[in-house]
Amino acid sequence: MCLAVPSKIIEIQDTMATVDVMGLRKQISLLLLPEEAQIGDYVLVHAGFAINKMEPTEAEEALKIFQKIFKEMEEQERNWQLES
Repeated sequence: MCLAVPSKIIEIQDTMATVDVMGLRKQISLLLLPEEAQIGDYVLVHAGFAINKMEPTEAEEALKIFQKIFKEMEEQERNWQLES
C-alpha cells in the first residue's frame, strides 16, 4: 500500500523543494510534478517526490484527518501500555 502525504512548499531551489508536513520539514524532488510549483503550494509527496498539486482546502482537510488518526493511535498505544 502506498501513502502520499499533503505537504506545503516553503522553499524551492532548482528541482528540489523544502516542504512542511505538520511541523516537520523535509527535502523533496519536484522532478515528477506535472506542473510548475510555487512557494505556498500544497503537493502530494510520495517516496520523496512531489507527484501532484492540491487545492489548499483539500490539503488542509486531509492533514486534519491525519492528525486525528495520529491522536487516536497515540491514545490506543497509551491504553495498551496501561493494560500491560
